[in-house]
Amino acid sequence: MTGTDEYETSHVVTAFLRSRGEVLLCRRSDDVGTYQGAWGAVSGFAEGDPDAQVRAEIAEETGLEEAVSLVRSAHPIRFEDPDLGREWVVHPYLFDCERRDVELSAEHDDAEWIAPTAILTGDRETVPKLWEAYERVAPTVRSIAADDEHGAAALSIRALEVLRDRAGLLVHEREVDGTDPAEEWDELTALARRLLEARPAMAVLRNRVNRAMASTEVRNATAVLESTIAGIDRALEADERAAANASEYVEGAVLTLSRSGTVLEALRAGDPSRVFVAESRPRCEGVDVAEALSTAVPVTLHTDAAAAHVLSRERVDCVLVGADTVLPDGRVVNKTGTRALAIAAAREGVPVYAVAATDKTSTRESINLESGSRNAVYEGDATLDVLNPTFDVTPADCLTGIVTERGTRSSVELEGVAAELRGLEGWG
Repeated sequence: MTGTDEYETSHVVTAFLRSRGEVLLCRRSDDVGTYQGAWGAVSGFAEGDPDAQVRAEIAEETGLEEAVSLVRSAHPIRFEDPDLGREWVVHPYLFDCERRDVELSAEHDDAEWIAPTAILTGDRETVPKLWEAYERVAPTVRSIAADDEHGAAALSIRALEVLRDRAGLLVHEREVDGTDPAEEWDELTALARRLLEARPAMAVLRNRVNRAMASTEVRNATAVLESTIAGIDRALEADERAAANASEYVEGAVLTLSRSGTVLEALRAGDPSRVFVAESRPRCEGVDVAEALSTAVPVTLHTDAAAAHVLSRERVDCVLVGADTVLPDGRVVNKTGTRALAIAAAREGVPVYAVAATDKTSTRESINLESGSRNAVYEGDATLDVLNPTFDVTPADCLTGIVTERGTRSSVELEGVAAELRGLEGWG
């Protein structure tokens, strides 16, 4: 025995694959030795290195190994099952997944992509401690505040997931313990405010959280659960429609910078003959875009500083950039380098389009620009002031148009969008 005096200890990995705000659950078949008929994440015994084993299980049980990227892992959960005489040590993982076409092995006889809150609020029998395992790797206010790899649209979805997960837990606790719906609302409003404060510069996160809270017909956890699930679907559809509309401008040679998922989808859906990608220092997010497109179209990767040179020497038919925030007067806040790129494009007569769902329109005139680490620019010993702005502001007159899910918008039309979004701010 390697566990307690009574139980044998078994280490297992459990991987939650996430796509479009949902996770993959699989029903265990009669071919497995334990918990037949129960729903769980992708799992298997970890006899060696859990980090290696979890990827082997994803390959064996889903066929999605090439489509996943690790988000995080967490400390294992230990619990005992007296019926089996076994102590389980569960190692939880969360992966983002680009596809949903699952190829099940004989270990499972069904699979569904569902909101993870269905683990608590649905009628499926699940393996023990499944929700606890998910909670350990689920997004949090802290993970959103610390995230410097993903764009504003992606983080707005994560914020809705945090709100959804807490609402689902409160619905479950009410069903079990009979908690007061008024207390649920107080807890959820406090969480929503923390989410708004986590990334105050991201208008899209603010607008989408505000919409989820403002659209509840009654003030309880059930209403917030429903509004956040609907809000995730609405947000994803808006981003996809904006990309589809932007793809109409993607012809000939296109130049972009940084990593915008919406821009990447527009480039994939359009018909570019060549794509120039500014690397977008200091983290070089543009490299990811260049690599993602490299098998489909000729791609030239260059430094941020070379953008004006490229525009002056190469044939570029269009500049397409993302937008972290769109101000009511038509100015665009985006990754540093966007302003210089747009000004250089205007000098060369090249049209510049920013792609953004209307939820990225700020309701405020003021701008809160985030900055990166000092050490990303300079780690020497000299006494220097260091600037490392993460975002800059592009003037409206340097933009040909802002492409949204509602079509291409002018700065005049954006004020009406801002007024519409201000109407969502009174929920508190």
